[in-house]
Amino acid sequence: MVLQAVNSECDQAQLLAQLAEGDQTAAIALTDLLAPALLRYAARMLGDRAEAEDVVQEAMLRLWRMAPDWQAGLAQPSTWVYRVAANLCTDRLRRRKRMVSEMPDLPDPAAGADARLMQEHRTRALEAALLQLPERQREAVILRHLEGLANPEIAAIMMIGVEAVESLTARGKRRLSAILASEKDALGYEDDN
Repeated sequence: MVLQAVNSECDQAQLLAQLAEGDQTAAIALTDLLAPALLRYAARMLGDRAEAEDVVQEAMLRLWRMAPDWQAGLAQPSTWVYRVAANLCTDRLRRRKRMVSEMPDLPDPAAGADARLMQEHRTRALEAALLQLPERQREAVILRHLEGLANPEIAAIMMIGVEAVESLTARGKRRLSAILASEKDALGYEDDN
């Protein structure tokens, strides 16, 4: 039996039920029905058509796999598969963000020698100021503000409570500000107060 792509929600559920019974033409029809809109959505979310195609493929595979367990009336197949695609896009965007934040800062080729020297001077000043902090404050400040870890992660690493991490971080930041205050002009920072 040749199935034509149909748009009604009832037809989606019917195609999924036929797929669950092993009807491969139902799989093709369901894909033809849902995949184009999913692809447009994922491409807009990700800004990358190749990545969007991977998301659509994974979302459709998950729909096909769960077809035998589908409970009609709870949700429409299109609603379910969009939610899956949205979650897959979110996961990919988060991975991208992590990858970008883990990349080392490269010197700006447009930045002049003065800007690079100023940045190097600021980095050295911060490193010297960090060395003046008590060890636990230095560790908490580095883990939180330079490594970007969350307070619960830092608490586990340092084997202390979250409140202690917050206290160490706050005291460390205040102390760093005091140490670096006299160097604001030399470091190229204006006194904003």
